[in-house]
Amino acid sequence: MSVQFATKPRKQPRQARSKRMVRALLDATAKVLVEEGWSAASTNRVADVAGVSVGSLYQYFPNKESLVLTLAREHGEAQLQLLSEALEKVQDLPIQEAIACFVDATLASHRSDPELHVHLTASVLAHGLSSIHELHGVARPLVRQYLEQFRDQLAVTDLDTATFLLVTTVESAIHGAILESPERLEDPVFERELVALVCRYLGVEAPVAVAQPQEMLVAK
Repeated sequence: MSVQFATKPRKQPRQARSKRMVRALLDATAKVLVEEGWSAASTNRVADVAGVSVGSLYQYFPNKESLVLTLAREHGEAQLQLLSEALEKVQDLPIQEAIACFVDATLASHRSDPELHVHLTASVLAHGLSSIHELHGVARPLVRQYLEQFRDQLAVTDLDTATFLLVTTVESAIHGAILESPERLEDPVFERELVALVCRYLGVEAPVAVAQPQEMLVAK
């Protein structure tokens, strides 16, 4: 039988002092996760790193699962904001350029702290998968709305399925890079090929800089 944790914060900070304390606790949670791992991220350890009494921690968070999932939600919302801003900027661009911007924005949202992202993803999968569903539930309609504008130019006909595949494929490729070779997040070849993959699936011509190997571009 699985153990159920209370994962929601007990209350929200309202005064400046309490907001600073909660911020310190979340920052300490991130630090302990990255440097020491999940098993070390006890409430006592987090409170110690934050310079806060464990009693004060429990006023806001019932356990470490609540701390980590709150941090994960904050991290995910920041990523979603980057994606939303990118999609707003590409509304009037040709779809090839829009795809490149979408991939670049998704990569950028994972570059800020890839180690933390790995730990948070693992924790969310283990203790709070619903938060991933909630974030995807916001991200996918943005992508779906954009694809609708170019329906006549696409090889795919089921845009709901296409949206699901695009969002999950791009994220899965980036997560794979984070786990196996984080340097790929800064590799223009990786980004170029990811853009090409999306373009080919949608049946649109990839940008020239994406479609041709770098060696060919240099030769020209």
